[in-house]
Amino acid sequence: METLPTTTTKRGGARSKPVQTSKSSLVMAFFSCVAWLYVAGRLWQDAENRNLLASLLKKNSAQRPKVLTVEDKLMVLGCRDLERRIVEAEMELTLAKSQGYLKGQGQRSGSSDRRLLAVIGVYTGFGSKLKRNVFRGSWMPRGDALKKLEERGVVIRFVIGRSANRGDSLDRNIDEENRTTKDFLILEGHEEAQEELPKKVKTFFSTAVQNWDADFYVKVDDGIDIDLEGLIELLDRRRGQDGAYVGCMKSGEVISEEGKPWYEPDWWKFGDEKSYFRHAAGSLVIISKNLAQYININRLVLNVISSQGGTLETLVGSFCSCMCALIQHLG
Repeated sequence: METLPTTTTKRGGARSKPVQTSKSSLVMAFFSCVAWLYVAGRLWQDAENRNLLASLLKKNSAQRPKVLTVEDKLMVLGCRDLERRIVEAEMELTLAKSQGYLKGQGQRSGSSDRRLLAVIGVYTGFGSKLKRNVFRGSWMPRGDALKKLEERGVVIRFVIGRSANRGDSLDRNIDEENRTTKDFLILEGHEEAQEELPKKVKTFFSTAVQNWDADFYVKVDDGIDIDLEGLIELLDRRRGQDGAYVGCMKSGEVISEEGKPWYEPDWWKFGDEKSYFRHAAGSLVIISKNLAQYININRLVLNVISSQGGTLETLVGSFCSCMCALIQHLG
């Protein structure tokens, strides 16, 4: 009798494989469900966020003004500082009006009964004593003649600041010279230096208008001689002209040749055209009392551009003429 072939199976052999396969399938299915739930949750959350943002944008767009106000534009452009400066300028203008710099509102000084015709400031430096002596022996009176000229209504003073090292030999020499001649206007708050000349103009006019009540204030370089009587006659004819500026004006080609009048040492900075804006020479500047008062009132907010060489004095004169134009416009 034949018997069927049989195979023997070892315990834990063929039947263990299906059991392991079933466990791994269950684990994979579990993680798949977890991943699906996570992705579905994120998609649902993103959808909710989009709906929320859409509703907020719709609400804001409904409340947004169709036309931006000036306040909105200032906020967008970051011009809050400009608004503050405008307020300060308005305050300065109100103060200027109250102190009489406008036309027909001349300020009278209580120290003198009659207004002077002019205060003439002659710019000088620590090393210019020889020039000062030449001036005192030519067109500028000295001693008793200087006092008689003041009785006619004209005050002349050499204008100088202080040394960077206060109280040194430079300052002491000027003080000694002033005790002898009594013809200096010493600007105590100004440091005498080449790069500070533009500030010297502002300081001189401000100091002069505080010390003397005059119709005109004149700035003169120590490199020129003037016809004093001719100047007095010119100013006397112009008495009563508010907001007046008298000086030499120039515009056009930049002078690049050294030694010529209006020479500009930085001529190459003007580009290919090499043309000047309209500006004034600083060798002789005459301004009326109203303009000098304006400079004095606004001296803390007025800025004078400084440069080297020839542009220094021309920009000083331009500062004065621009202030004059402003006064005429406001008056």
